[in-house]
Amino acid sequence: MAKRVLVVEDNELNLKLFCDLLRAHGHEVLPLRDGRDVLAQAQDFLPDLVITDIHLPHVSGLDLIISLKANDRLSAVPIMAVTAYAGQGDEDRIRAAGAQAYVSKPISVLRFVEQVNALL
Repeated sequence: MAKRVLVVEDNELNLKLFCDLLRAHGHEVLPLRDGRDVLAQAQDFLPDLVITDIHLPHVSGLDLIISLKANDRLSAVPIMAVTAYAGQGDEDRIRAAGAQAYVSKPISVLRFVEQVNALL
């Protein structure tokens, strides 16, 4: 069954890759490049999953995760963080902010799809 996935990624190539993969698996996708738009758009779209980069312009992905989890309508939506920042302790900080999954860039397509399926 098709699910609704909101993807927040400022890199155009990564955004296209993630959205193409999700659409190929039958999901409806809302792509966003700016974290400032996420809360308003998510309230209207009501996603089944949010996938977000951590390093975004204007709003950090960690702050975005915290904001989504603090919102009554969106707090139950699972979040998958995708980031090039794979340093020691990063996964712990990302999970502590509220993300249920973490995938490091460059992504493994198989791992990305597995994580999406596990969260949906």
